[in-house]
Amino acid sequence: MTHLENIKKLFSKNFVESPLLESFEVGKLYLSSGKLVACDPLITNDMLPFSTEFPKGNFSVLLHKERESNCVAYAEVIFSNNAVTDWKMAVTEGQDVKDLAEEEVFGYPVESGMGCLMDVDTQNSLNELEKRLYHSKGADFMGIYEEFFHDYFFDEKGAIDQYAFLKPADNHPGTIFAFETGYGEGFYASYIAYDKDHTPVKIITEFIEIS
Repeated sequence: MTHLENIKKLFSKNFVESPLLESFEVGKLYLSSGKLVACDPLITNDMLPFSTEFPKGNFSVLLHKERESNCVAYAEVIFSNNAVTDWKMAVTEGQDVKDLAEEEVFGYPVESGMGCLMDVDTQNSLNELEKRLYHSKGADFMGIYEEFFHDYFFDEKGAIDQYAFLKPADNHPGTIFAFETGYGEGFYASYIAYDKDHTPVKIITEFIEIS
């Protein structure tokens, strides 16, 4: 079974039926432009947004954990409750699935163990924040993870959670949904569900294939 066929099987309904997965609604992701970016925010924060235009607004985010490992297997953003009629691999500008060999995917690399979803406007805010911190702190700048992300995931008692919603700019409502990716490092693809009018219903990023 290909990845896409497995995604269809798991996620074409409004709920996930698998004894191997535990699902949680974890919050809302705000999209200001409808241009969605998926990346490792520490190493590929210049990733292009997906070519598909998504709706604007606040949308429910779900995490699906592999029960056995308690690791994040899938991240899901839901745009509507419309019936799903088609699925496609998410691509960015210049990518064409026809160029892929069997079992090859387009996606994004993770080296930090963390992935994220955010609007391209929020991506710009994150990059501007990093530049401001770097210029203001100079030699004391420890990197965007230590300066911004760390406190959302760890406190004096240790790890807080496997995910967080972060806001890089006070003057913009955009949020970053950041989370641990599967077993850690890897290369991860996303898949978009469409309704009969070819409007996006949801997007799924796969970190551990559950079949």
